[in-house]
Amino acid sequence: MAQPTPAPGISFFDIFWLLIIFFSLWPLFQQKNLEWARLRLIREIEKKRKSRVITMIHRQERLALMGFPLVRFITIEDSERVLRAIRMTPDDMPIDFIIHTPGGLALAATQIASALAKHKAPVRVIVPHYAMSGGTLIALAADEIVMDENAVLGPLDPQLGQFPAPSIVKAVKEKYQEGKGSIKDETLILADVAEKALVQMKSTILRILTKKGHDEKKAEKIAELLTSGYWTHDYPLTVEVIKELGLNVSTDVPKEVYELMELYYQPVGQPSVQYIPIPYGEPKKGEVPVRKPH
Repeated sequence: MAQPTPAPGISFFDIFWLLIIFFSLWPLFQQKNLEWARLRLIREIEKKRKSRVITMIHRQERLALMGFPLVRFITIEDSERVLRAIRMTPDDMPIDFIIHTPGGLALAATQIASALAKHKAPVRVIVPHYAMSGGTLIALAADEIVMDENAVLGPLDPQLGQFPAPSIVKAVKEKYQEGKGSIKDETLILADVAEKALVQMKSTILRILTKKGHDEKKAEKIAELLTSGYWTHDYPLTVEVIKELGLNVSTDVPKEVYELMELYYQPVGQPSVQYIPIPYGEPKKGEVPVRKPH
């Protein structure tokens, strides 16, 4: 009677390729698990505060293999996602905007700030660590700025390359008044652009603050102080300084926000703006009802 042929055993190379596949897919599983954890926590905050939660978290990360730093900042893609989230939020639903950023493109920050300022329900901008430059512009669009006791905002003086606009204008004026030689055409052009950038940023701040109900005289004072170069661009504006400016600030940061920040340490390639991607509120007549998440 013929004996059955034994099944071939697992070779070293089979184990090797299984390990290769496992370690190739493991970062993807980790990334997805982290994303689900973020969304669950975002939804938990929304239920607790009865609001739409939008996050814009920019951390300096390191690429997994090469170890090079990857610095993230406010981009046009961020503003597109934020504007979409705001459009999907009913007029009577508050917005909690959690922000952690070194700044970024003025255009993108202005779009986000303008959209938040127009939202009819209360807008709270929550700053667990820092929101510099364009992040500060976004914070000005809030009805209430919620900051950690040690969190900071920053000045809003426009930057032209490596130089702050107020310093360019000041240097050219002083050199012209003192008659210290001729001034190059390129420098004059740079000064002209710097003056325009200052006027534009001041008018943007003024428009946002008056939209949020601030007195025009008070808004002009804040706009002048933030853009005039009184502070260096990276100077930290603490809770005390922000209160002295006359803005509505509290330090009651929800504990869930700190827990959420812990989930933004290691992933690379994640979108920095996240929200539950469905419209909230009751459907209008003729619209198809959308199932809300549980």
